[in-house]
Amino acid sequence: MFFAFLGGMVVSGALIWAVRLGMTVRDQEPAPPSPEEQPHLPDGGAVHEEQEVREPEEMPHAAQESERLMPYQLHHAASKRCDDQERKRWLPGSSGAFGSGGPGHV
Repeated sequence: MFFAFLGGMVVSGALIWAVRLGMTVRDQEPAPPSPEEQPHLPDGGAVHEEQEVREPEEMPHAAQESERLMPYQLHHAASKRCDDQERKRWLPGSSGAFGSGGPGHV
């Protein structure tokens, strides 16, 4: 029983030491920024997002099977802007969501 009490004292002492160390470290950190130092909205207001329809970019093929494609021959993005920017609309009876139990494309 004495060793259990001694172990509890060691653990509680270690916790008290850790809290004091944390308080000391926090006191040495710089103060949080003032409201004047916080970021502000631009004069024109918030920036609005743009939406566009994208389509997959085709992977270029090598001229010969033994030829390797180099990084500069690849495109920088996996998709490109679609020529037709009209949003696709759902047509009643055309399809259902995956797993909805609907008849699918009829």
